[in-house]
Amino acid sequence: MNTSLELLAAMMPEGTDAALISSETNRRYFTGFASDAGYLFVTRSQAWLLTDFRYTEAARREVKDVNVLEFRKLSETLGTIISENNIRTVALEGSGFNLNEAARIEKMLEPAAVVKNEKLDEAVGKLRIVKTSSEVEKIMQAQRITERALEETLPLVKEGVMERDIALELEYRIKKLGAEDISFDLITIAGANTSMPHGVPGENRIRKGDFITFDIGALYKGYHSDMTRTYAFGDVTEKQKRVYKTVYEAQQLGLDTVRAGIAAGDVDKAARDYIYQAGFEGCFGHSTGHGVGLDIHELPTVSSGNDTILQSGMVITVEPGIYLAGEFGVRIEDTVVVTSDGYINLCTLPKELTVIS
Repeated sequence: MNTSLELLAAMMPEGTDAALISSETNRRYFTGFASDAGYLFVTRSQAWLLTDFRYTEAARREVKDVNVLEFRKLSETLGTIISENNIRTVALEGSGFNLNEAARIEKMLEPAAVVKNEKLDEAVGKLRIVKTSSEVEKIMQAQRITERALEETLPLVKEGVMERDIALELEYRIKKLGAEDISFDLITIAGANTSMPHGVPGENRIRKGDFITFDIGALYKGYHSDMTRTYAFGDVTEKQKRVYKTVYEAQQLGLDTVRAGIAAGDVDKAARDYIYQAGFEGCFGHSTGHGVGLDIHELPTVSSGNDTILQSGMVITVEPGIYLAGEFGVRIEDTVVVTSDGYINLCTLPKELTVIS
């Protein structure tokens, strides 16, 4: 088995002989193979990737150190593995099965008993929460694609251009630059729409005096990037300058707090306290950040009161904001790698208030 699977086998919940994993991201994490269907069956000494005819050839070509089995009847394939390996208990991945699926799989695994609790998910979470150098490199490449796409798109932002057209242009460029996909529905919103943290790009047209928020990311070899920049278009009022300055300084305070050994909630507190003390309490309603990896939102959450201790190799975002309903909003977001004495910022684009026209 590969190293990650060996670690999972060692961390398998006590009293279980095997684990069954279904979720797409966890299957990809352990095998490196992307598919929208399949199962990973792991014992303390072996692992099998169970797939159907659609993926067999590709899986056998790409997957190393894992047995690839094509199934026609999943129940028969599972039954053979259980019988030949004298498996008595199987832990189910909670995040990979809904209640109906779990009941169906439980029948297939008979006579083995099924363990349904959070311990397997916790073991997988502990492995995924700290990124390897290879994972960080993929996230970094996704970030480079994102930044270049934004740099190519900014000159196209003109008065009268619709938000959704900017989003389409960015998506095209992200994919053309080598990404598998965009990380999420891109947020390219302007004017009063920027007061909505997850506003949806529509037919609203850019006007002078608008703030424009770009919350964007790319998917590269399964790994996500995530970045937010807020630009001013044309004129900037004193109020806009004040809000931007507050968010800019709050984000830097959050970043300055990041290092291994610090609670994730302390990063949130540093940014949030500054925004509240500046007179904007109630205008920052989301968490300061989250983990990034195979999923766009992963552990740890960088939220108020979260006592998860940051470890070297974790990849998190720091993204405070201020949102004034009906007026405008500002958010600045970087993705960083936690280190023993601070962080490595994967985002390189400037954050100072920039006016485009």
